Amino acid sequence: MSEQEQLQWYRVAQVDELPEGRVMTVTAGTHSMALTHISGQFTAMDNRCPHQGGPLGEGSIEHGEDGQCWLRCPWHGWDFDPVTGVAPGGHDDAGQTLYPVEIRDGEIFVGLDVESDHLLTVSDVMAQTMVNWGIRSVFGMVGHSNLGLADALRRREADGTLTYYGIRHEGAAAFACSGYAKLTGKAAACLSIAGPGATNLLTGLYDAKVDRAPVLALTGQVQVQVFGPGAFQEVDLAAAFEPVARFSQTVLHTSKHAELVSLAMKNAIVHRDVAHLIFPDDVQTLPAGGAPSSDSPSLEDLAAGPEGRLADQRISPPDSAVREALDLINASRRPIMVVGYGARDCMDEVLSLADALNAPVLTTFKAKGQVSDDHPLAAGVLGRSGTPVASWFMNECDLILALGSSFSNHTGITSKRPIIQVDFEAMQLGKFHPVTLPVWGEIGTTAFILTKKLAEVGISDQKSWVDQRRELVERHAIWRAEKASRRADDRGRGVNSASIFEAMSRVVPDDAIIPVDVGNNTYSFGRYFECTHQRILMSGYLGSIGFAFPAAMGAWAATRDLDEFHGRKVVSVSGDGGFGQYLAEFNTAVKYGMDITHILLNNSELGKISKEQRTGEWPVWQTSLHNPNFASYAKLCHGFGIRVKSADGLEDAISQALAFEGPAIVEIMADVELI
Repeated sequence: MSEQEQLQWYRVAQVDELPEGRVMTVTAGTHSMALTHISGQFTAMDNRCPHQGGPLGEGSIEHGEDGQCWLRCPWHGWDFDPVTGVAPGGHDDAGQTLYPVEIRDGEIFVGLDVESDHLLTVSDVMAQTMVNWGIRSVFGMVGHSNLGLADALRRREADGTLTYYGIRHEGAAAFACSGYAKLTGKAAACLSIAGPGATNLLTGLYDAKVDRAPVLALTGQVQVQVFGPGAFQEVDLAAAFEPVARFSQTVLHTSKHAELVSLAMKNAIVHRDVAHLIFPDDVQTLPAGGAPSSDSPSLEDLAAGPEGRLADQRISPPDSAVREALDLINASRRPIMVVGYGARDCMDEVLSLADALNAPVLTTFKAKGQVSDDHPLAAGVLGRSGTPVASWFMNECDLILALGSSFSNHTGITSKRPIIQVDFEAMQLGKFHPVTLPVWGEIGTTAFILTKKLAEVGISDQKSWVDQRRELVERHAIWRAEKASRRADDRGRGVNSASIFEAMSRVVPDDAIIPVDVGNNTYSFGRYFECTHQRILMSGYLGSIGFAFPAAMGAWAATRDLDEFHGRKVVSVSGDGGFGQYLAEFNTAVKYGMDITHILLNNSELGKISKEQRTGEWPVWQTSLHNPNFASYAKLCHGFGIRVKSADGLEDAISQALAFEGPAIVEIMADVELI
């Protein structure tokens, strides 16, 4: 077989596409090259200039005084003979690689050696280790300083072990990961280039950090050889990410690459925090495991996993703390439970304890939905986003059991009652003020032990607790009558919030996943939406506007990755200000067929800020918004869009959007005052 017959030939262009005396970039397989047309001859050379990787296909053809023709690099002017690939001297004596070219029926073909087995890189090993640790979704933007890592992720996607979502802004990638982690307790990864791409991740990563959501951030970086002097897009990423990342390391030539990923993932999972890996451009493609051969280590041999690295985190409280807690409980008659986000994975144990004590269950706003509003002991949300039902029981209680609650000032847990605080993180106990009894233990385990101890001595032998269920029915009836009254409010300037969320309560599926934003729309959601078995996600302690829709993207990805969430509808809620932050991501949702229904309250204003200005006796200034027709925008993006101007159209519009298999926007013209 001749040498020509051993080549693999790729059609790269038509003859008439490249005029005489010009150069263009073409691709053969995955190989980029510069195709030239000089004196009727077509030649192809490697597209990458050996100086700094400049794209020769974007260069120019230059003619010397001696008639010699040169292909000139557009970046720094290095020249190469387009016929031989040789440089004129003074740099790169080896010249450029040339490839065989054939013309067949007016089409140009380039021949390449048959591709050999892929040479494993350190990025391949690290990507496989991520998969082994449970990474199933990656959100990010591919760019010039992360291409080696991106190719490793591409290979993992090709073998079906992870899915990559290309976003329009890196901030959305980090928020998507945060939403994914808040829903599942598992980490997703976000990818960026060096410099501005990496810094764009920070807001979403801070959101994950303060809400204790595990996330893995992967950032490109400039080449190691230009660290320090201030290369293009060089930012000291180790310093920039130090406050937000529990673990942050630069991947170097000499690193233990699989071990770095394992440590990053362990930090993210155990500490429920952000882990960060920095990938210099030239390190990403370093070979791992030597040249391919029959006895070379496989990718699985080189990669690592979580086996033997994670312990059971169900921490039991000390016996002395259990005894003290039982003494306080037995001394009370009207105990209540304030349940926070930290108890989200152990609500069966929490509700069993509440049932034993006849104790109303109040939730923080972050914990909304963890107990169904139709549960006989549910008292709703406490605090600024809450209901008068919860506030009444707070005022009437004589003991507070705070389980996984952070005592945020937005929640307003009174310090004027005895408090038993249970948390898995010791630093959260008594963080803002002393409590009567701080108990360090995993919340579900502690609730189970208390319930068991109460049962061992017999409830009838204990001092009786008031059965507050009847009072709960009465208080809910009063509040529901008040909500019905508010639904009748109409100033002729848009739909009131009570009507919007009452309609949502009727038609949104019982098991929907609902990411919400910040602002008046979210406060109203907390008051008026009645949860059954929905899961609510929010930017809790950071309170970042723009969270809802990117988090919905992350939640939708989780419904594809994990069987326990499969088939659940994702319904996000925001105001016009919040949605405008990541408006372009609706196109991302269309691209990937994300089945997300977005409820958008449009009042053409940053309504919460206007309210704060008025409350503080400031003039209302610079809070008005100039908006597009969001429903029309959705249609232009090839999604579903519908605009609602009156309360009687709400249910039908939301139902239509929910029935659409893909991204949909229900734009509701809302009254900024009727919240």
